[in-house]
Amino acid sequence: MYDLDETIKARHSTRKFLPLAVPRNLIDESLALAQCAPSNSNIQPWRVWLVTGAARERLRAALMDAAGRETPNIPKLPESFQHYRQELGVEVYGSMGIKREDKEARKAAVLRNYEFFGAPVGAIVCMHKDLGVADSLSVGMYLQTFVLALTARGLGTCCEVSIAGYPEVIHKELNIPLELSIICGMAIGYPDLDFAANRLHIGRDPVGKEVVFLEN
Repeated sequence: MYDLDETIKARHSTRKFLPLAVPRNLIDESLALAQCAPSNSNIQPWRVWLVTGAARERLRAALMDAAGRETPNIPKLPESFQHYRQELGVEVYGSMGIKREDKEARKAAVLRNYEFFGAPVGAIVCMHKDLGVADSLSVGMYLQTFVLALTARGLGTCCEVSIAGYPEVIHKELNIPLELSIICGMAIGYPDLDFAANRLHIGRDPVGKEVVFLEN
């Protein structure tokens, strides 16, 4: 029996992985638990491709090639929300010793997203393009359940919106049907605890900033 509170608090984004294989049974157990996530009308809208070995390497190479030629198709954050990304960048790049003015080092760090940060397992999370916001919420609950199950088994993860910036590449390399939208990627493996950014636990806003209780 795993401690849910401790698992939730232990989860964080892993940005460098050890070159160690992940036992298939740990992935299978976590997928089975994720399948228990709630969904709108129980349609279970999540679709997931997992890649390891040669398949992972082909996808990595294709994504790196695309990233070297064109910018990813990722919607910009509204201006009022951009400070969150900037503040996160200060913490993550700062822990890696990368200064704001060092554009080459920052670019190299960004490109590591498309290598799944060296993780031996990559995941692509999809949803049918005809579904809507309520169904994407269901996919999010599935993904969180999957991540927590992996965390409880000693594995690190990093959900990567950046991966979805090259949907054409992913559709082609993994033969994913075009009626499925690419929502995000995810890296899975054993964390390299010597990597400073893996020891970060990014702060969160106080509950009262986002939650309203009404009693009358």
